[in-house]
Amino acid sequence: MALLTYRLLLIFLLPVVLLAAILRSLSQPAYRQRLHERLGIVPNKFRSGGIVIHGASVGEVLALKPFINQCLAEFPNLPITVTTFTPTGSEQVQKIFGDRVQHCYLPLDVWPCTTMFLTKLKPKALVVMETELWPNLVAQAHKLNTKLLLINGRISDKSVTSYQKFSALIKPCLAKFDQVLAQSEANKERLIALGARQAHCHNIGNLKYDISEGSDTKVKYQTLSPMFPQARPVWLLASSHEGDEQLVLDAYRKAREAHSELLLVIVPRHPERFDKVAQLLAQEGFSYQRRSNAQPIMSETQVWLMDSLGELLAAYQLANIVTIGGTFSTIGGHNPLEPALYQKPTIVGSDMANFAEVHQQLVQQNGIITLAHQDNKQQLALQLSQQVRQLLVNNTQAQTLGSNAYQVVKANQGCSERTLAALKTELS
Repeated sequence: MALLTYRLLLIFLLPVVLLAAILRSLSQPAYRQRLHERLGIVPNKFRSGGIVIHGASVGEVLALKPFINQCLAEFPNLPITVTTFTPTGSEQVQKIFGDRVQHCYLPLDVWPCTTMFLTKLKPKALVVMETELWPNLVAQAHKLNTKLLLINGRISDKSVTSYQKFSALIKPCLAKFDQVLAQSEANKERLIALGARQAHCHNIGNLKYDISEGSDTKVKYQTLSPMFPQARPVWLLASSHEGDEQLVLDAYRKAREAHSELLLVIVPRHPERFDKVAQLLAQEGFSYQRRSNAQPIMSETQVWLMDSLGELLAAYQLANIVTIGGTFSTIGGHNPLEPALYQKPTIVGSDMANFAEVHQQLVQQNGIITLAHQDNKQQLALQLSQQVRQLLVNNTQAQTLGSNAYQVVKANQGCSERTLAALKTELS
């Protein structure tokens, strides 16, 4: 009954959802492109009878990269279809995999859209990542005897209550999965509490530890490196959200009192904010350049705005210190393992809910600096600037932090292979 109500509601809301996508396309034109895919109309050239792997956006696609590559090697005769929701995620799939995979958007979780999608692709397995629980899609795939795997599963403490409000939908949805592979024991227990079958739910680790530098990142590094001044220390703000830039700029002003040569690099999380961040830099009176101008960084430039996509991993290599955005509010943070791969000392705010277990391991191994929660933004900016200044003068501390973080990455790798083994078991 709950699923039927859900289906009817979404059918009723379909025009509203499409209108929202069109409105969003005013700031991001890519959202009005390929709308037919969001309705479940898959390109005619796509082969059927393979494996569908879904990662919502950029972070998920990057985490899935090793697993997808292993699937391509293990199942050379099966078409691998990789789906995303966001245009930036779509762009990453195309950059990383090219024509080695089939790619389209995952359709809206509305009965006619998912029906067309599944009827065309007829997947042997549908693999979804983390919290991508779409009751209608899962129910239809299950009815077609498609193997269902939830991989890298995670549910944060604060999300459990929200999911429990929709238990009539979530519980039967989770129960239909043939394998639920959790990031950690805590996530496993939460998923079981929400409805996953205990015998089919396992803790196998986090895919995001299986990060590595690919040839595409090396090429991007070779492009970026000549643009950077050799003698200046670099502080990089990664994946920034609204409010992060102002906080870091306030801290940067204080840090420059002792380190006037310090270069700040800002990488906004969402491309629709590039111009807004540029306006903020102008209003605050900073000398800045934009990556899109493709010019070397000048000696008088204080801030370099990376208004580009897919270059963050390469940029980490050029940084002396990293601060991760989305950790100073209620966003939940972003992946601290990426700078750890390059042994970079990293500073985060108090909100790392999206990476709670990863963050805990880094803290235990002295591989990250976490700022204390502060409601007063001026005090938080002061605390941040003090940590940056400390790392700039204490090279031993900076190297130790980076080295310890790297060891955490290496010690926890192998989840991709375990995920592949689970998929092979289901398809055998």
